Amino acid sequence: MTTDRTGAVEALLSETEAAHGDYETTELGGVYDEQWAEWYATYAVEHGIGDLVGHPVSADELARFLMSTFTEFKGLDSKPTERWAAWTARRAAAEL
Repeated sequence: MTTDRTGAVEALLSETEAAHGDYETTELGGVYDEQWAEWYATYAVEHGIGDLVGHPVSADELARFLMSTFTEFKGLDSKPTERWAAWTARRAAAEL
């Protein structure tokens, strides 16, 4: 079911976001990670996003998707009331 898939992807993206925040703090000394999409993608692939969307997803493919959705999310005229992870999870469940 798509709703279950969306919720599972959202949970993984939220987990990824938290882990990346820790990475930026501890490994990068609080510096913004310009390569965040690649980090997120590697983490999400290693933590089973392919199983959640129903087929294998490469880190490169996912990084492009995440960067694209992030750019689109930031450029929306009317800002969504939901977090990026939720918005992107709906897209990922339908498009990946």
